[in-house]
Amino acid sequence: MSLTDFLSMGGYAKYIWPVYGICAVVLFLNIALPIFRERKVIRELQKRLQSEESKT
Repeated sequence: MSLTDFLSMGGYAKYIWPVYGICAVVLFLNIALPIFRERKVIRELQKRLQSEESKT
């Protein structure tokens, strides 16, 4: 089995490789989005805390 045979996936490469790409994107988003959301929440809480401290 050569590399080209592996990459062609027996003629099904046009179906298989996009699925691998979609899976990679989904896995990345499952990791990245909660991190971004957490950072946003922390920033909003810090702003709220600063505004409450300045009021008192």
